[in-house]
Amino acid sequence: MTAAPTRAWRLVLEHIETDLLDGRLGPGDHLPPERELAASLGVGRSSVREALRVLEVMGLIRTATGSGPASGAIVVATPSGGMSALLRLQVAAQGFPLPDVVSTRIILETAVVGALADEPGPQLGPVHEVLDAMDAGTLTPAEFLALDAQLHVALAEASGNVVVAAMMAGLRTAIESYVRAGAERVPDWAATADRLRHEHRDIVAAVERRDAASARRLVHQHITGYYAQTGLSAAPAPPTELPA
Repeated sequence: MTAAPTRAWRLVLEHIETDLLDGRLGPGDHLPPERELAASLGVGRSSVREALRVLEVMGLIRTATGSGPASGAIVVATPSGGMSALLRLQVAAQGFPLPDVVSTRIILETAVVGALADEPGPQLGPVHEVLDAMDAGTLTPAEFLALDAQLHVALAEASGNVVVAAMMAGLRTAIESYVRAGAERVPDWAATADRLRHEHRDIVAAVERRDAASARRLVHQHITGYYAQTGLSAAPAPPTELPA
């Protein structure tokens, strides 16, 4: 029995998801040809193509025309870009509550700096590049805060955890949005920017001297401090003890 047209592409997605979960498909594997998928699932080839477009947007597959080993639909090994894109779309469409965004940042970023501090010789070159760029005295508040968001993503990327890095990249738009809204409420932006610069460098210094507890505490204070200063809402209360 042929699936209803409005649901057929979902059937294809569910079939591919099952194959991935059961290990029949993995990174680098080719999906079956469109004709084969359509015949085996009882759907039209247009439904298969629609499902493949969704998977490609999600970053789970890449497709290429022609012949040879690189053609067809291939499962991508690290679909972090798709995950970031989907999270950005969710942020834009649903407008996650600001306290939830801030709380999520605290969970992710305290874990990031703690992991970096526990790692001997973390690769922080890109982080220092952003720190140096933020020292320019000619930056507008918008330019400064764009670099601020980039810095926090760079720290997540330096941790080597691709899931956390993808989540931070996906949240970047939401982070920039609320910190820019907060900047409009700050009477002395120059003083605030100077304080943020010092806080960033203190966080990185704690990571580099492998003081995980201080790094986590400083990140928590940095995030909640700006949130409270700008009066966007009541800042989340600090936990009794930050996670190890």
